[in-house]
Amino acid sequence: MAKARNDKRNITLRHIKEMKEQLRKLSVNGEAVYCGSFEDPKQEESFLEHILFMEGVGAQPLFDLLEKGGVRLPPAGDMNDFQLHDKLWEIINGMALLGCYLSSTDHLSDRQLYAALWDEILREPVSVLPHNPRAACHIDILGGCSSEDLQIRLKYYADEDERLSWANEFPDEAIPPHEELPYDRDRHLPSPNYGCSGSMSRSRQ
Repeated sequence: MAKARNDKRNITLRHIKEMKEQLRKLSVNGEAVYCGSFEDPKQEESFLEHILFMEGVGAQPLFDLLEKGGVRLPPAGDMNDFQLHDKLWEIINGMALLGCYLSSTDHLSDRQLYAALWDEILREPVSVLPHNPRAACHIDILGGCSSEDLQIRLKYYADEDERLSWANEFPDEAIPPHEELPYDRDRHLPSPNYGCSGSMSRSRQ
């Protein structure tokens, strides 16, 4: 039992040393990125993992991470609607296991959302820390804030107060008539179970 504890402690200390070296290489002058001490190596390990997460160290495309986890990602054209629906939810749940969560999807059909994921979103590098829900990565489908994204948000997602505020702030811009969302997916999407508040939001570029 004592040997097992020592082995775990040595693994933790080695991981801490490796992370400190990664952070040193990130610093401008090669100096330590933080000063401080931790009585518990596990706390220090968690702290360093947070810093590396926020720095985007080791970022990989979600496409690659999902495939490594055993999720096959065929092109949309290779599946009928029933197969695509099941595959889409396999991807969504796989992303949640990696600490990545979608929002603002109810204006898209299953096939449109799958295409957005397969063509773009899953190809973008992201840092994930799946064992820590406080580091959850939120991917807003409309987070790119393009003109098209804003029009879709105003059309489908904005309430009357937001639409009125937008009209007052930008009187020269046309606001599309409100329409009900054509799909009902968002309320069923997985979401992080925070032990306490805190998360990282990610906008689409």
